[in-house]
Amino acid sequence: QKSAPVPPLYMPLVFKSLGDVVPMPPPLPPPIIKSGTPPLNFDQIQTDAQKEGLRLAYNKIGFHVGMGGNATGLFEMLTALDAAGVPFVLKSADNAGAIYFAQELMKQSGVPHVLIYRRATGISSVPDYNLSPAEAAWQHWEAHKAIFPPELDKNLVWLETMNEVDKGQIDSGWMGKFAQEMAKLTLADGYKWAAFGWSGGEPEPIQWAQADMRDFLRLAGQYPDRLAVAVHEYSFVTDSITRWYPWLVGRFQLMFDVCDQYGIQRPSVLITEWGWAESNIPAVDQAMADIAWAAWLYAAYPQVKGAAIWYLGPGFGDIDNQTQRLIAPLGEYSRSHYFLYTPGVGQIDPGLFYAVTPRPSVTFSPQ
Repeated sequence: QKSAPVPPLYMPLVFKSLGDVVPMPPPLPPPIIKSGTPPLNFDQIQTDAQKEGLRLAYNKIGFHVGMGGNATGLFEMLTALDAAGVPFVLKSADNAGAIYFAQELMKQSGVPHVLIYRRATGISSVPDYNLSPAEAAWQHWEAHKAIFPPELDKNLVWLETMNEVDKGQIDSGWMGKFAQEMAKLTLADGYKWAAFGWSGGEPEPIQWAQADMRDFLRLAGQYPDRLAVAVHEYSFVTDSITRWYPWLVGRFQLMFDVCDQYGIQRPSVLITEWGWAESNIPAVDQAMADIAWAAWLYAAYPQVKGAAIWYLGPGFGDIDNQTQRLIAPLGEYSRSHYFLYTPGVGQIDPGLFYAVTPRPSVTFSPQ
């Protein structure tokens, strides 16, 4: 399902098709891009930024792993970031060991890493659409809860149970009701749950405004540390990550726009698959330039908790070997670059990020 959707050329850049239900203040300015030579004193940087009315953000782009593949150097990179006090993002399908390693680093250091686990084999990644939303939610949750790895801490690890669900279930209200029922079950059991796992380019902006979906977004906004919306953001080509922006990468802004118009607090967002194509990524220097642009975009939104580069796992050609070349340069980038953003909630204007592609201040080479 990782194929390019039809570009929505008929839609305007700024999304006001629903009408301004709630007036919003002007857009906030884009984050300020900063860099330095590690080790950086991020505690002092944060203190100085707050004196200027700004907040500190780190690179939020990490890696997606699986069982097998090529993740050579990953644990060393994670350990170095943890020691530097820099949060990292790690998503795993089936490989609980990688998440456990990161979790134990987090317990020792207190650095707020973003850890996401999904069981991808031996269990359905979509709910049973033939059942009522409540029954489907109970069945889906009981099945996933029963195989949650006991060594993982449900207070530290996000659990993603769905992958590329059917957006056709939104309009009838089924998907929104199902997500609400799932949220109630996961909250009651004390888990951190990420809903949907939408495929790249989905769902449609107007579908976020469906009444039952709005009710789920409202619930997620009330529990930002326990409920999140999981999405995939791909450009579907290796030429540029900004292809069809903001309809592919940056699409989360459409959801935020709907939330703003209805007075709903923006929910936490996990971009659980992020990248270019299913089995290819660009050369290292271009990939790092694309990552620098996306990191700048995500830094503007504290609700975006992280994005996981597809893919260090097996299958899909040799994408694991291609992606492995990014481990060392991404670690270097994360330790040497940061962002200062203006706190608050401003009107969504994707155009602020459209024309400028910030480049890394150093040249990266495969290692």
